[in-house]
Amino acid sequence: MREWMKVKHWTAGMQWLFFLFTNTVVIPITIGSAFELEQGKIVALLQLSFIFTGLACIVQALFGHRRSIMEGQSGLWWGVILSMCYIAPAQGIPLSVLGGSISAGIVLSGLITVLVGLSGLSAHIAKWFNAGVMAVFTFLLAVRLNTIFLKGMLGLPFSTGEAAPQIDVPVFLLSCAIVLFTILLSVKGHPSISRYSLLISIIVGWIAYEALFSASGEAAGMSSAPAFGLFLLGDLSFDAGIIMTAVVAGMLNLSNTFGALKGTDSMYQDETGNRQYRRSFTISGVFTMVSGVFGMVPYAPYVSSIGFLHQTRILERLPFILGGIFFIIMGIIPAVGHLMAQMPLSVGSAALLVAYMRLLQTALGYFAQIEMTPANLYRVAAPLFIGIIFLFFPTEYFLSFPAFIRPLVSNGLLIGILLSLVLENSRFKERKRKQSRRFKLIKGEAYQNE
Repeated sequence: MREWMKVKHWTAGMQWLFFLFTNTVVIPITIGSAFELEQGKIVALLQLSFIFTGLACIVQALFGHRRSIMEGQSGLWWGVILSMCYIAPAQGIPLSVLGGSISAGIVLSGLITVLVGLSGLSAHIAKWFNAGVMAVFTFLLAVRLNTIFLKGMLGLPFSTGEAAPQIDVPVFLLSCAIVLFTILLSVKGHPSISRYSLLISIIVGWIAYEALFSASGEAAGMSSAPAFGLFLLGDLSFDAGIIMTAVVAGMLNLSNTFGALKGTDSMYQDETGNRQYRRSFTISGVFTMVSGVFGMVPYAPYVSSIGFLHQTRILERLPFILGGIFFIIMGIIPAVGHLMAQMPLSVGSAALLVAYMRLLQTALGYFAQIEMTPANLYRVAAPLFIGIIFLFFPTEYFLSFPAFIRPLVSNGLLIGILLSLVLENSRFKERKRKQSRRFKLIKGEAYQNE
């Protein structure tokens, strides 16, 4: 009980709240805009996202992997869903059918994730995600998410329906100042201050934004009454191609768990065990199924938590649990959620950009584990560069592909991870064949010597 009364835990809990909030608030708003939902449904998605994200974090911290790792709406899934929204009109698929089929695919992938956790298959799947795969995944994820947050810093809208948006130069300059301020606090500040650099930067940046641009109204809106219901993206439907892409995305989403847990092993000075993987996958799968029923983006441990933990050095679970409780309260009490939703997206994006930059340290750590022979260099370089290039291709480029695989091939993050998995695990088979041939040669020599 004494620990609960310490001010430092409550302050750290507030910083976790801002991290949870800034990572979450953009996702339901962009998804709602992409599916052209009415304002009440977007507000419902926003409040449900707050409640279930806070609950998922607490459950994972107490009963899952038991670490301070954000369990939130997956950036990989977010990118896949937005990509499918971009190409749906060209394929003649109504957004309601797209949303209903995505929900069906999410529920199915969540069920598979639960089975992976309960069956213990995670121990075998973990072998696929070696240093090469994790290096590619972590780097591509950092590029994908930092692209989103840089877009927020530029003052560009997150919705897909805006025509010819333009960079807001004053907002971008303020965002750059927030980034520099956050880095300065983190690098030069006293340890007692630097661990709260994100919280301080968000508060200072928010005040500066209100003083300079209070009339521009960039913040996320929650003015309408929430319209709660099931399958908010569209009534349940079954398009085979969309469901297949969703299931593939769900399987690749497992990489988030391996990335987040392996990436924090060094900080917690403990290697993740099979029981932790099993519990983590089971809980993530349950919340993924729940997200499919409501039309939310599915859940996974956040690899970006590694950057936050490096930035703040707050490893204790109590502040993390407090942050989750605060976040649930935001979702339950509309007035609190409305207040927090007034935070300008550019300010949150600027602070998160600094935290996500730290993912480079994790990626470089994986790269350092790889012996850079010519063959290994190509195994890493091919998925890395191809994934980055595909990330920035216009969706119109992929209209020549069959409709059922367009959502998959148009997502650079998925393509990069898939290619890396194939190349790295073919190397494993190659190594096994070499070992088998070496064993036969040794056995043959022994036979001749007899």
